[in-house]
Amino acid sequence: MEEIIMTKKGCIKRLLPGSNTSIGFYSYFEYVIDQKEARKIYYFKGGPGVGKSYMMKKIGYEIIDKGMDVEFHHCAADPESIDAIVIPSIKIGIIDGTTPHAIDPRYPGVTGTIVNLDEFLNEEGLKKVKNSIIESTEDNKNIYIRIYKYLAAAKLIHDDIEWINSYSMNFNKVNEETDKLINGYLNIIGERNKLGRERHLFGSSYTLKGRIDHAETFIGIMGEIIHIKGDDGTGKSELLKKLSSIALNKGYDVEIYHEPLVPKKIESIVIPELDLAFTTNNKFFNKKTVDLDMHIDDMRIKKYKEELKHSKKIFNRLLNDAFVYLGKTNAAHNKIEEYYAPNIFYEGLNRARQNILEEIIEIKKQK
Repeated sequence: MEEIIMTKKGCIKRLLPGSNTSIGFYSYFEYVIDQKEARKIYYFKGGPGVGKSYMMKKIGYEIIDKGMDVEFHHCAADPESIDAIVIPSIKIGIIDGTTPHAIDPRYPGVTGTIVNLDEFLNEEGLKKVKNSIIESTEDNKNIYIRIYKYLAAAKLIHDDIEWINSYSMNFNKVNEETDKLINGYLNIIGERNKLGRERHLFGSSYTLKGRIDHAETFIGIMGEIIHIKGDDGTGKSELLKKLSSIALNKGYDVEIYHEPLVPKKIESIVIPELDLAFTTNNKFFNKKTVDLDMHIDDMRIKKYKEELKHSKKIFNRLLNDAFVYLGKTNAAHNKIEEYYAPNIFYEGLNRARQNILEEIIEIKKQK
């Protein structure tokens, strides 16, 4: 009787390297994979509809079936699309290197190689629909111009919400809460005689499907999770910044996940070597919680009760309008892809994908 060998599948971590923000599209793509340490990075170049996301997904799931963990880095516009995959165990990445997150090999031929998928396009066929492609591309660009205006306006109103809460906060108490977390989790660990490495990504993103995140795949896997509860302006981001700084100075690597509206603000931090996460994500409300709202002065905030309510209403309306326009980008993008799809040499694409997969498997054997 033939022996059946079962292979354990790898795990998926779903991440967001870019987001639509109040200052336009913002990218943390340089942190997808370290170009110095990578064994190989494939940079896919090619127009919309040429199959970059499909190829990455296909390769990613085949690698998972072979028992290796894979990071799927999702697109900020359409969360169903993939902008990059990383195989951490063998330090290999595949990245969409086209606009808006254009990125090229820093060390060509050493760790990075460009894969030009445009060579599988039927240029003669595309020339016949040239005007339609240009018109649809411009329509899509103009939708994004409006999206970023709405997000910028939402940020201004969000500043008002933060100001009211900040005016009403007792930040001495917030500092005390921060010190408790530092003493309880970070002062008790030893120094590692090196600086930790920081990796910046988004904790959530504004997409055509609304605000989305995959926190269960990068926070939910941690052994201990501390939920930081608090309204906007209560000091959550600064608290997380202090914790990450201490951990990094002690030599621990820290994954820093940012807010989509204001990309410099922090939403969550993960310290893998300590199996520990601190997060503002409300998916984890049932975990151990530090409630910063407790330190809002009721008498102070009462003065601005109506103003706060009004600003939150306007903010949500502006954000919803931005989501409506993000939804319209899907139809515009699909129209562009409709022009490209009949003009792709799929046999060549499939052959290129298979060659990359075979190279990756060979690199794994050499590990």
